[in-house]
Amino acid sequence: MPLVLNDEQNMLKDAAKDFCANNAPIAQLRRLRDEKDELGFDKGTWQQMVELGWAGITIPEEYGGLEFGYMGMGVVMEECGRTLTASPLLSTAVLGASALIEGGTIDQKLEFLPKIAAGELLLALALEESAHHDPYRVSTKVEVSGKNCSVTGTKKFALDGHIADKLIVVARSMGESNSRDGLTLVLVDRESDGVNVTRTIMADSRNAANIEFEGAQGVLLGEAGKGAKVLDKVLDVGRILLSAEMLGGLQECFERTVEYLKVREQFGVPIGSFQALKHRAAQMFCEVELSKSVVLDALSALDEGRDDLASISSLTKARLSDTYNLVSSEGVQMHGGIGMTDEYDIGFFLKRSRVCEHSLGNSSFHRDRYGVLAGY
Repeated sequence: MPLVLNDEQNMLKDAAKDFCANNAPIAQLRRLRDEKDELGFDKGTWQQMVELGWAGITIPEEYGGLEFGYMGMGVVMEECGRTLTASPLLSTAVLGASALIEGGTIDQKLEFLPKIAAGELLLALALEESAHHDPYRVSTKVEVSGKNCSVTGTKKFALDGHIADKLIVVARSMGESNSRDGLTLVLVDRESDGVNVTRTIMADSRNAANIEFEGAQGVLLGEAGKGAKVLDKVLDVGRILLSAEMLGGLQECFERTVEYLKVREQFGVPIGSFQALKHRAAQMFCEVELSKSVVLDALSALDEGRDDLASISSLTKARLSDTYNLVSSEGVQMHGGIGMTDEYDIGFFLKRSRVCEHSLGNSSFHRDRYGVLAGY
């Protein structure tokens, strides 16, 4: 597939760019941070995003969605990344919807997917149990009785877990702690008995949650003990679309840095005329352009259902993590001392880049996974 957007995708991208710039600028993130907003996102802005159809972009039409494809969701995530828009788009419309599409029964899809598309249901994936991404290292136990389940264990770093209506819990019904076999996905109401949620505010002013389950009741999502296949697809979708958001953030960071090099003067000339800074900017430009191609190829792989999706997702996440870290670090350094202050927005991109890198696996994790998938 050509690594270009079609006319409809370009129109969606332009509309998303205008919306984010006018309705969800970085000033909104500052306000949410300073006010310590209990939701962590602007409810009015999220409702507008829902009305634009963004929550249902990847959901099939028969379940109330737009079925506009992952490329469509990717361009929206990219523009959200440019303004660091805080919303449940990743946790609900990407990870949550994907889990239901891949693992849900017909009845579950009919019940929940239209609610996601209408903005009436928020979801969160409760997976992590350690300080680093390790999707198969699951000790949380689930006892299955028919379609009903009882979950006991502890989860960390559940994105938007403090505001989710339902939690998609990855638990173990059999097998050893680090085994791919025996994983089971369970839908649990956040306000159910036996669920204790602790909100955590991260460095980028976004929200995650630590969650304890003590015999919490839920319903099975997919087959008991065979959740790894569904989980793999859900995580690959999440990694690629998070990478699309990272692409938007690093492009905005790069453009702001280049503009600063043009207007900041030292010794009577713009600092952008200094050869050392030219070289560093040129390196960033090359990495940014490479990242664009990688993300477009990954989104195409999702829409086409390619067999190399797992490898592509790890390549993309590793590449974008490295590039976002490089561009945000160089951006702060090239702004000089003022780049370290809260007065300029450039520091927000650095913080977001670090959190994004460790979400759904950092560069080291994905390089190792890519090598294993390649047979090394």
